Amino acid sequence: MDPVTITTVPSRCEYLPDRLWRLRYEFHPGLDAVSYQARLQEGWRRFGPVIFRPECPDCRECRSLRVPVATFQPTRSQRRVWKRNIHDVTLTIGSPAITAAKAALFARFHQYQHDAKGWPLNSDHGLEVFTANPFPTEEWRYSVGDRLIGLGYVDALPAGLSAIYFVWDPEERQRSLGTFNILEIIDAARKRGLPHVYPGYYVAGCRSLEYKGRFGPHEMLSGAGEWTAPAGESVGLRTP
Repeated sequence: MDPVTITTVPSRCEYLPDRLWRLRYEFHPGLDAVSYQARLQEGWRRFGPVIFRPECPDCRECRSLRVPVATFQPTRSQRRVWKRNIHDVTLTIGSPAITAAKAALFARFHQYQHDAKGWPLNSDHGLEVFTANPFPTEEWRYSVGDRLIGLGYVDALPAGLSAIYFVWDPEERQRSLGTFNILEIIDAARKRGLPHVYPGYYVAGCRSLEYKGRFGPHEMLSGAGEWTAPAGESVGLRTP
């Protein structure tokens, strides 16, 4: 059966508000990990059984980014984040499920992003979009003691780990948990023998997404469909 496809009309971009965006969605209820990995390599992302990618009329700033695990070099700042969290933040990986604590964390995160960065006050989705998956998805829970402070969703694919979404407690923002989560995913990919981590779209000029470009050396998907390293990046090996 052919997927159901929808392309939105151009509207105000939520990443770069002075521009227009247009998204293409495809509904794939029977999507499996191998098929999705092939689409991921072409610049698609997913929420549940719906895959999507930008197809904007006059902008190409949404760039798919991936980090080759073997050559990743954490920056000095990233090493500080790792040391700040690794001894007192507990990571538990399991299957997605909705609880009151997780829903409250999701709401606090989005309220903070609305107040600090002008995100829409009401998200167009809740945690349910991360619990209904066409193939197994991992839920990454970060806690200090018994208190949940971070929650993420990760696809474990045959050739890499793909970060789907991550929320963190605004009261713990000094921990830089978004950065710590990506460092943990890279570390997990290394231990599992997987070559790549896919943090999602990088958008220059978007405060919420620019941090992904600090994980390097990295590669970006070109308009010609090739993964290439930005000019000037060095390559080496160092662990967090």
